[in-house]
Amino acid sequence: MTDTKSGTRAEIETGMSLDARYAAVKERVEAAARRAGRDPSRVILIAVTKYAELDDIKRLVELGHRDFGENRVQQLTQRAAMIEEQLRRRKTLSGTAGEEVEVEMPRWHMIGTLQRNKAKQVVECTRLIHSVDSMRLAEELQSIGLKREQRIDVLIQVNVSGEESKFGCPVPAAEPLAAAMESMAYLRVRGLMTMAPYSEDPEQARPYFSRLRDLYEDMAKLDLGDGAFNLLSMGMSGDFEAAIEEGANLVRVGSAIFGEREVEDAG
Repeated sequence: MTDTKSGTRAEIETGMSLDARYAAVKERVEAAARRAGRDPSRVILIAVTKYAELDDIKRLVELGHRDFGENRVQQLTQRAAMIEEQLRRRKTLSGTAGEEVEVEMPRWHMIGTLQRNKAKQVVECTRLIHSVDSMRLAEELQSIGLKREQRIDVLIQVNVSGEESKFGCPVPAAEPLAAAMESMAYLRVRGLMTMAPYSEDPEQARPYFSRLRDLYEDMAKLDLGDGAFNLLSMGMSGDFEAAIEEGANLVRVGSAIFGEREVEDAG
């Protein structure tokens, strides 16, 4: 909840404004990309909004940010609708004033576990689903895409660490799953996603990122996704710089932008 006297919750908890935290994260993304000899503009920062306030999301949109990620379906659909309505209303008001205003809608990413019975809701409002980890979910998405006559872009979530608490298909199953999904006309496999085991030391995550990058490079040779297999989603608030240095071009950052929360499992 926003306190107009003392700032947003992120400001209260971190002593920094949202604008400052966002700018700092962008600088760290750019620096990590340069260290790896990569073009910083090719790394997409996804602001994870699981614990963010709506006002903070709106502020990031005002700052020009466009890629947002959510773990929970209901929150994703609600927030996507609210932000879109606000932007459309702003465009209408600007048009009434005689000004031409270009409004670029946010791109929403589903980054959390997706149940098949909620897949339709997600498809209606997301640009990319990061968490496809089974043939059953792939088949459900294919069915939805067929009914909507809409091609759905997805990433295959891989459990590189082998932890039972982590979702994702085993490493050896990723390539067969992708091959099976290639026969589905309304699915397009764009790349891979993983979550490294939690550690205070980001260097502990590096071997897992490196392993997924190796798998990604091997699978990229298979000409998946009609040649659009080019996305590697890995890295969160505690380890996104290591992820970028290991090849990630999508990083999912929550608390480093919006401030710490009592529970942190989204970025």
